[in-house]
Amino acid sequence: MNENGTIQYIKHEHIDKTKWDACMERAANGMIYGYSYYLDTMVANWDVLVYNDYEFIMPLTWKSKWGIKYLYQPFITAQLGIFGNQLTTAIRDRFIAAIPAQFKYIDIALNFGNVQDAPHPFSFPRNNFTLDLNKHYETIYNQYNENTKRNIKKCNQLAGFVRKNIDVDKIISLAVAQMKVQGQESSDNISRFKKLYQILSEKGMATNYSVCLHEEDIAASAVFFYSHQRAYYILVGNATSGRDSGASHALIDAFIKDHAGKKIILDFEGSDIASLAAFYKGFGAGNEPYPALKINRLPFYLKWLKRR
Repeated sequence: MNENGTIQYIKHEHIDKTKWDACMERAANGMIYGYSYYLDTMVANWDVLVYNDYEFIMPLTWKSKWGIKYLYQPFITAQLGIFGNQLTTAIRDRFIAAIPAQFKYIDIALNFGNVQDAPHPFSFPRNNFTLDLNKHYETIYNQYNENTKRNIKKCNQLAGFVRKNIDVDKIISLAVAQMKVQGQESSDNISRFKKLYQILSEKGMATNYSVCLHEEDIAASAVFFYSHQRAYYILVGNATSGRDSGASHALIDAFIKDHAGKKIILDFEGSDIASLAAFYKGFGAGNEPYPALKINRLPFYLKWLKRR
């Protein structure tokens, strides 16, 4: 691998999206979040860094506040960073150094393929749990811990049942209600997500599952996206009435049962939160860490404000 290639900064309007998506498709660490149609839908502003003729690529998702541009991690976009094949530490570090100086603050997630021999000095590890489904269902089930099995049994005893591909607005409504409680709801984000779900559904890259306890009463729901032999556990919703029913456990178990024996990884999209990590590990998921990157280039007086 030639590590002395040229890295170009390219503004959005000049991106060759055919070459971009081709690189994302063949990248060893390719992920659904990096496709141009995903970014175009979820992000108002994004430019790119490109190595030679789209051998390696890195999206730069940005916003501006008080006239200062900064890089951020968009909604429902767990990992970005550098994508390609045979990525080395030297090339990774060259990409990070090539982030234009106009971006004064950087707070982004890279991806699992950006974990090289030596960590970047401005990076820190994040946790993501994944589960290989290319086994018999019984083999996977036997890896569940007792709490997970007990919750699945509880949901069955409550006559919980699984529905698939219902009106996605119902799933979004449940997720939004949960986001409002957590202070994370944004009408722009939700509007963008609805459009994204439609685009991915038309491409055969999206589905949804829900668990109901009483007729149409949804206790738990989730959207799943597909790409690169991965299924991404996206936009999760849990009704208050279903919190102690085991519905979330039953939902994931149903998805695993449907996909067991297939060459696919279930990607839980996190988490650094101990309770969520325990929930994912309860299904036998293992940690697939990825780096996050935080660089503060703000003037000294703004750095002080940022710390407050």
